[in-house]
Amino acid sequence: MSVRDDQLDTLKVGGKDYDFYRIADLPGIDHLPYSLKVLVENLVRNIDGANITDDHVKALLDWDPAAQPSHEIQFTPSRVVMQDFTGVPCIVDLATMRDAVKELGGDPEVINPQVQSDMVIDHSVQIDKYGVADAVEQNMDIEYQRNGERYQFLRWGQQAFRNFRVVPPGTGIIHQVNIEYLAKVVMTKAGERGRDLAYLDSCVGTDSHTTTVNGLGVLGWGVGGIEAEAAMLGQPISMLVPRVVGFKLTGSIPEGVTATDVVLTITDMLRQHGVVGKFVEFYGEGIASVPLANRATIGNMGPEFGSTCGIFPIDNVTLDYLRLTGRSEEQIALVEAYAKANKLWGDATDPDYVEPQYSEYLELDLGTVVPSIAGPKRPQDRIRLSESKEKFEATLPAYETDKTVQDPIAVSTEFRGDFDIKNGDVAIASITSCTNTSNPSVMIAAGLIARNAHAKGLKPKPWVKTSLAPGSQVVADYLKAAGLQDDLDALGYQLVGFGCATCIGNSGPLLPEISEAINANDLTVISVLSGNRNFEGRISPDVKMNYLASPPLVIAYALAGTMDFDFETQPLGKDQDGNDVYLKDIWPTNEEVAAVVDGTVSREMFLKDYASVFEGDRRWKGLDVPEGELFAWDENSTYVRKQTFFDGMKATPDPVKDIHGARVLALLGDSVTTDHISPAGAFKASSPAGKYLTDRGVEPKNFNSYGSRRGNHEVMVRGTFGNIRLRNQLLASVGEEITPGGYTYDFLDKKPTTIFEASRDYIDHGVPLVVLAGKEYGTGSSRDWAAKGTVMLGVKAVITESFERIHRSNLIGMGVLPLQFPEGESYESLGLNGTETYDISGVEELNKCVTPKTVHVTATHADGSTTEFDAVVRIDTPGEADYYRNGGILQYVLRNLMR
Repeated sequence: MSVRDDQLDTLKVGGKDYDFYRIADLPGIDHLPYSLKVLVENLVRNIDGANITDDHVKALLDWDPAAQPSHEIQFTPSRVVMQDFTGVPCIVDLATMRDAVKELGGDPEVINPQVQSDMVIDHSVQIDKYGVADAVEQNMDIEYQRNGERYQFLRWGQQAFRNFRVVPPGTGIIHQVNIEYLAKVVMTKAGERGRDLAYLDSCVGTDSHTTTVNGLGVLGWGVGGIEAEAAMLGQPISMLVPRVVGFKLTGSIPEGVTATDVVLTITDMLRQHGVVGKFVEFYGEGIASVPLANRATIGNMGPEFGSTCGIFPIDNVTLDYLRLTGRSEEQIALVEAYAKANKLWGDATDPDYVEPQYSEYLELDLGTVVPSIAGPKRPQDRIRLSESKEKFEATLPAYETDKTVQDPIAVSTEFRGDFDIKNGDVAIASITSCTNTSNPSVMIAAGLIARNAHAKGLKPKPWVKTSLAPGSQVVADYLKAAGLQDDLDALGYQLVGFGCATCIGNSGPLLPEISEAINANDLTVISVLSGNRNFEGRISPDVKMNYLASPPLVIAYALAGTMDFDFETQPLGKDQDGNDVYLKDIWPTNEEVAAVVDGTVSREMFLKDYASVFEGDRRWKGLDVPEGELFAWDENSTYVRKQTFFDGMKATPDPVKDIHGARVLALLGDSVTTDHISPAGAFKASSPAGKYLTDRGVEPKNFNSYGSRRGNHEVMVRGTFGNIRLRNQLLASVGEEITPGGYTYDFLDKKPTTIFEASRDYIDHGVPLVVLAGKEYGTGSSRDWAAKGTVMLGVKAVITESFERIHRSNLIGMGVLPLQFPEGESYESLGLNGTETYDISGVEELNKCVTPKTVHVTATHADGSTTEFDAVVRIDTPGEADYYRNGGILQYVLRNLMR
């Protein structure tokens, strides 16, 4: 008998019996961190004697906190969650796989999600209308006009695939819907002994901030769309058992400090410590005083820490939140009973509590946190609010050029009147993003700041685009119930939609007169947002510097109108009596905020808002939906196209080959993010993607965004490496000026051109391509198109100093070889500048089911001399090697399902 059979037991909850896999008495379980106990239960439950065996369980129970990750396990998530930008390509691929199965003589119906898969449409609302009473309705109307074709396709998927549900637009942000409704903490399904099996909820998501659900004690993280599709199709995720960082929280938040300040402080600490590829787990008696909303806000920032997860255990705080958000008493009782029976209960004051052992330790006294912001281009670059003016003034010159006009520029608008704008002015002040805009403490604080500012006659400066895009409909309910929405409206913070909006680049256009003044005078203007991402070029093409701040500070910056501002010494304006008003005069106390939260946020709000969560409004219900098991592809569609990945696919893969005569497509520096690689945001008519659409009769005003067109590979491949802030150093290597954006040098045509057009030339001539880069390549959102676009450009290998976890995995998932320079080396130290041709030998070892530790790279210079080195192969697990041999994870899964 296996461990799986031995540990099957009965759990009595109330008057009902459940089956469950008991891990509480397994030897070694006591010292394990909570997150690894979750993995133990996952392994025990899914033992199959092949991919998962008793030995895998034993090795995990024998986990050595001090050891480096070397032990591979297969993690089988209970659920998959998706947002629409990354989710649409998943459904396109599943629909294409059905066609491929039919072409290979199989039954298309084998292609179905094998686990519960939910998509929340939250990434498509753009802030076109703002500062007016019906902005939310107008923006949703525009959203449906732009995205009707995509939404029809998703409605087809909803009826064509089993285990697939869609939460329609206008409901909320994926991560809030996940913690407020979708997550169960403990799930149930029909067991083998005639009663329900209770088991731990876990999930992967196609958005990197899936880690929000860690606040609820649910293990989950963001994966590429490619991995998510495999998980949907029942494939376990191959991973190395990680090091676990124990992060002890003590003390309590002082007066004037918000959950956002705590999160930015933790992000700063963990980035400095180094947690890429590790689990982070919060523990200690202090966590009992951390509300669930704050836990979720902390978990949400996992990708900004760089860790795989940032998890809290299950305790009374978890149960209270489940009750508040409308979960049944039966479900809450099951969660409590299950957690206690399996030693997953995280109450450090419990007499039976055993403090886990961790690989590394950090500690934060919450009482030491000070008000903070982060920027101007990375979430981990924290700045004390008291030093923000000084730091901004020191940073600004780096963004100015010889074309920058220093004097104020006069602007005349119909919407906001006449005013001057100058360098450092705040052009966007947006309350937007995931848990920051669903955390009652910071949202009520923002409402109270608005109330106090309104009472004193203060208003945001006229050049500031103000917007409020909450993560959940419940936020709108409690702001209204507290009477605070009227005050927010008075300051221009009308509701613009329920979605990610500004944080993902859907900030919408600035007033044309403002945009023109900025670009004609090369002004450096600012965005301030309550989001979690502020990478270059992400928020708006008109804005150079982006800062993260709490929702109340977003309003404070709207009132100030400039980043060049010291809140301690400079007044925000004058009240009706002519007295100076400082930020401290309108900032609410913690006690005031707590009183409003306690008096307004109720269980009834959650029950009402989630009663019909999958039904949608009149727009959703009115869509014309195609039917059938196979999708009827429209060759004229510019939104949804049948993928080409499976064209000519054979039932058995061809052997992998060494790479010969490769050219460099891009030579890049450090911290190249998936925002730099993956197409996102708006694009111009002059770009390759713009030309593709105009050639098909689409007017620029109807381009929409790259994100909305992720279901069309023709648009996406043309935008890969097209970010306006990308700097391809290869151009400098051949004596050309570096044009920011998607440009390179074509060595066949001997001229600078776009990356897309050069790639077509190389593909036509059978020349493979490589990308060379520095440290932290692929940091950022779990963008599948960063890998899909790379392979469609003809890139066979990416050689870097280091990779971000998700993007490295995604490259393998698309059949691209991730390699690293030898330790301590870089392309600069090796004397490489991208003008060489590259031969990579040793790849063919993989055909013998052996993954080589290194492959040999020979770079041949123009004069015939060579530079040789052994590159580290970053195929980290046997499962990844299988994917690479098959040409990608989807081909591997499809072949397996066919068998």
